[in-house]
Amino acid sequence: MKKLAISLFSLLLLSGCKEKKESAEEVPSTVETNVRDVVEENRDPVNTEENTKSFNIENLPVSDKDLGDFPFFSFPEGLTSTNKPVQKKIDMLYFPIDGVMTPLEGKVWKTYVSVKDNSEEWSLHYFIKSYEDAISKVGGVKIFDGEITYEEYERYHDDAEYLGEDGSIGYMGQKIKVYAIHRADGGNIFIQFCGDSAAGNLNVLQQEPFKQTISIIKSDKILKDLEEKGKVVLYVNFDLDKATLQPNGKQAVDEIAKALKDNNQLKIDIQGYTDNSGSDEHNQKLSENRASTVLNTLTSLGIDKSRLSSKGFGSQNPVADNSTEEGRAKNRRVELIKK
Repeated sequence: MKKLAISLFSLLLLSGCKEKKESAEEVPSTVETNVRDVVEENRDPVNTEENTKSFNIENLPVSDKDLGDFPFFSFPEGLTSTNKPVQKKIDMLYFPIDGVMTPLEGKVWKTYVSVKDNSEEWSLHYFIKSYEDAISKVGGVKIFDGEITYEEYERYHDDAEYLGEDGSIGYMGQKIKVYAIHRADGGNIFIQFCGDSAAGNLNVLQQEPFKQTISIIKSDKILKDLEEKGKVVLYVNFDLDKATLQPNGKQAVDEIAKALKDNNQLKIDIQGYTDNSGSDEHNQKLSENRASTVLNTLTSLGIDKSRLSSKGFGSQNPVADNSTEEGRAKNRRVELIKK
């Protein structure tokens, strides 16, 4: 009888433990995630796991608010730019999107923010709260709130040549908030900011495609320079940080093909160059891939491959100042060398 009582007690104890374990598993743990801080009425619940894997600004509501002129947001009362803001009509800036430092291209504005009057105390909460409220009121949506990992910083920071400029964001340890404003005209706006006990950092980027101001050289000019000078410098447009030809880049290669067809004895070496926005290894590979793209496109247009060769030289031998966008645009070039 005593053994039976002990057995029953043990069975009840095990059953109770099992119920507790199952109950504990039913309660989800609280985990900080970099999901979009979007609250909309009458909307189905958001799948946060899916959303954090692939951000797409087209999924955000469109803001039609009148934002005024770039950079759109004034300083909160009592705060100002520490130094002259960095402003570029076109540049590349990295934003942590889904935890990955992602390059975006467009109009850029960056600055350090501090108190106007040194007699006033700096409040990080006031700085953050002011911009979060202002951006949210015009339709901005938070898409990241956190720090980048050591591994992510090591992966990208060599490519972010601007790090060190006033207001730069993207270092380890910075608690970064990123907002996106989806605009109907395609000029989407990304704002990121962070701060510490002394000052804040603020970046604004409005997306817009790079407008090439260098015209396409026609086939007769290409042929003349190759025959008389043995060399011609061309500006062939590729997608940002890729070896994919843009439409006007394809037009430039079409002109090369016409020149080679006009002189079917001509053989050329295609040499690719980049600007210095990136590591040497990255730029070398990119320049090689872009030169190969030109070669492969020419063969697809009927040029015999035996007449062509290609090389990449990365950011070597710049022809202009890499500290300006105009200079970097000139350094991103393709040179044709007569063989």
